[in-house]
Amino acid sequence: MRVSMRSLVAALLVVASSFVGGCGGVWYSVEVNAATARLEQARQMGAEHKSPYEYYFAKEHLRQAQLEAVEASYSDAATYAEVAELYAQKAIDQMQAAKKGETK
Repeated sequence: MRVSMRSLVAALLVVASSFVGGCGGVWYSVEVNAATARLEQARQMGAEHKSPYEYYFAKEHLRQAQLEAVEASYSDAATYAEVAELYAQKAIDQMQAAKKGETK
């Protein structure tokens, strides 16, 4: 049985795309879990009131990440989750800096 090069390439592309498609959901899951944990940490530290811009910016990006994931736009969802985690961390950093300033 002889397989043409075109058929072989097409088969490899189908197999590769199934792996790539599956990875998007995994990547998104990792990013959204990290962002959710960081946002919860910021909330527990009082960032809603003491660092509201960063907190709500992170919260809305996390919400948008979840909306993108519902539509299977995992790359966009992961990007929104990354931004959410970044701004949640900024809120945490501000809270920690304010705490250090109080103790001096």
